[in-house]
Amino acid sequence: MTPTADAPRSPGRPRSVRADEAIIEATLDLLAEGSTIEALSIEAIASRAGVGKATIYRRWPGKEELFVDLLRSVEPPDPVLPGTSARDDLVALLESLRQRGLAKRTSALLHNVFSQMQLYPKLWEAYHATVIEPRRRIGLDALRRGVAAGEIRADVDLELLNDLFVGPLLLRTVIRPGATLEPGLPEQVVDAVLDGVRPKG
Repeated sequence: MTPTADAPRSPGRPRSVRADEAIIEATLDLLAEGSTIEALSIEAIASRAGVGKATIYRRWPGKEELFVDLLRSVEPPDPVLPGTSARDDLVALLESLRQRGLAKRTSALLHNVFSQMQLYPKLWEAYHATVIEPRRRIGLDALRRGVAAGEIRADVDLELLNDLFVGPLLLRTVIRPGATLEPGLPEQVVDAVLDGVRPKG
């Protein structure tokens, strides 16, 4: 991120966005060529990016931190929810998960990287904290708005309810990667679950 006039600048030279992009692209290229996370070295990344190792280490303490940023760079942006109703917000959220699942299926690189990543607890925990949890909070916020608007019963466990909404999409993406992710699936899931948690009467 480019420093603003008011933001404090860290000592030393300012970071080069071009160098950041070159390093990420070099890492993606090496992975696409078949290198594993374990085998990929900082030396190889620096050589492909045309930078020195020190340039990489100034940005990331190690390879795992670099991979977290790499994975964040290939993630789609968080969905913008319409805010018109809990149903509309949840459909938009699940549609973003559906699109993400389709992208992962059609990209051998993404599928390979995500499969490897789960073998590295520190990397998986960092990805969970910086990507998965913020997205989970978006869903929980939508559910809280639904409760406040009277669209969802107040006695429902929202953590569990959030799992009930996103579970089918994750199941078809991770556990059953051959299952369909057809258009209209988000609406089917949201309507089925909401039907059981609407206020009675």
